[in-house]
Amino acid sequence: MAYQVLARKYRPRTFAEMAGQAHVLRALANGIANERLHHAYLFTGTRGVGKTTIARIFTKCLNCEGKGVTPEPCGECEACREIDQGRFVDLIEVDAASRTGVDDTRELLDNVQYTPTRGRYKIYLIDEVHMFSRHSFNALLKTLEEPPPHVKFLLATTDPQKLPVTILSRCLQFNLKHLPASLIRDHLTAILDREGIDAEVTAVERLARAADGSMRDALSLMDQALGFGGGSLADDDVRAMLGSLDGEFVLALLEALADEDAAALLEIVGRMAERAPDFGDAMAEMLAALHRLTVIQLAPASVDDGDPERERFAALAERLTPEDVQLFYQIALHGRRDLPLAPDARTGFEMAVLRMLAFRPAASVSAGGAAGAPASSTPSKRTPTGPPSPPSAAPRPQTRAPSSATESAGVGSGTAPLEERPADASPPPELPPAEPEERASDADGVTPTGARRPASAGDGAVDWPQVVSQLRVGGMARALAQHCDWGGRDGDRVILCIEEGHRHLVNDTMRDRLAKAVSDYFGEALRLDIQLGEVHGETPAQAHQREAEAQQQAAERSIESDPNVAAFRETFGAEVVHESVRPLD
Repeated sequence: MAYQVLARKYRPRTFAEMAGQAHVLRALANGIANERLHHAYLFTGTRGVGKTTIARIFTKCLNCEGKGVTPEPCGECEACREIDQGRFVDLIEVDAASRTGVDDTRELLDNVQYTPTRGRYKIYLIDEVHMFSRHSFNALLKTLEEPPPHVKFLLATTDPQKLPVTILSRCLQFNLKHLPASLIRDHLTAILDREGIDAEVTAVERLARAADGSMRDALSLMDQALGFGGGSLADDDVRAMLGSLDGEFVLALLEALADEDAAALLEIVGRMAERAPDFGDAMAEMLAALHRLTVIQLAPASVDDGDPERERFAALAERLTPEDVQLFYQIALHGRRDLPLAPDARTGFEMAVLRMLAFRPAASVSAGGAAGAPASSTPSKRTPTGPPSPPSAAPRPQTRAPSSATESAGVGSGTAPLEERPADASPPPELPPAEPEERASDADGVTPTGARRPASAGDGAVDWPQVVSQLRVGGMARALAQHCDWGGRDGDRVILCIEEGHRHLVNDTMRDRLAKAVSDYFGEALRLDIQLGEVHGETPAQAHQREAEAQQQAAERSIESDPNVAAFRETFGAEVVHESVRPLD
């Protein structure tokens, strides 16, 4: 018997066999079951997601001889078998890409008024309908306006934007989604089990990602991989067939970035070049790896426990701060875009990864490296040198990389600055004496009781906004600090108060990062008890908002009192648009 490719052999024959697209299948099945049938259906979506497959199953649902009009055709009657084999006389399939002329369309529609030869309905399945000419659409529109009751039009397209609105308004539209890689992986695994084929899990994962949301592409790639591997599916074979970069290289690059080792970066890129990779694809692999790191850092509960590289990625997620990962991602994104402008692809790739190292904030400290060092330790080798701060300066002045460097890296200025205290700076102020108080906190470090009133300045309370402005922390942990207020101290426990509306900022990861920053600032090991409730003092965020509003009001007063503005008003009847006024600072 001749070999049948997997995409045809395992083409779904019922709605239940379809992988994904549940939102479309449910609507169609309910419409059939309730006898609410439209005369025209439009299926849109990228290639290989099931548009024509759903249309053929829908045709069987309408013409099944065994069960009648049903969302679950029998698949055994003559009509069902003929539809599966592509020889059902009342299913007219048209490739609009090859029949774009108006004469072709008129010839096709001349037989619309005639009743079906043997089926219950006559079905017109028009694939890539967006390829019709304007005159062809006009001819089709006339039939769609007054269709005979025995005719159903099933239209499929990958580009619905090219369809006239007059056609769109006469169709029920169903948008088929990209299939997630996890769903494609599971479907491929089920097919391999049915075929009795040995396959490595990583090979199937690689094929699922390479399919880019298309089940048909995934099955075609698996057919090709089985031929390449002699009937088995090994990850090395799949990677060689796809020309993919070994994931080991990307992990090694990220580990070299964490180590701040430029020589290792260049050596790894050199080994990559020996395999003649597509450096654009290599940059895409790095972007995907950085995305995985971000998910591990900010949403660890959503990480797949079965990931074979989970431990290495988890270790990297601890060594790199979330700000580092976001910076690397932005540089990689711009680097991929600029690769065609580089003298050669390898040079462009090398410059991108070296740029990640060059523009990594000097005060960025990972949890696995210098994070445990005291604040007075020797600054990073990239910390700019300069004259010592005068004695009257703030105890921990902020330092940040010049904005021009950040802009030349292709990174926006939204990255939160990280501060570092020079070794010769004045020591931080002492914490106030511990207040005897016992208060249990739950597993998240949040006490769901009313926050205690913070101590007044006369009681030696800490100037929390001043502390926050000089903490070596960024991202969500800094946002958490800015929305808290000082609530006191009990031994080594620092109490912070935060309003219920900002509860989403409080989790174990952010609390631990903020606790470490506060401990580094005050030079002793401290733990945080973040209490939910009413905040009686002014948080740093509220202080910043108040200052911003004051600056805005001052700017508006300045505009109102400007003599030039007054002259414009008097001469031209001009009005000041207050929403457009912005302070200079």
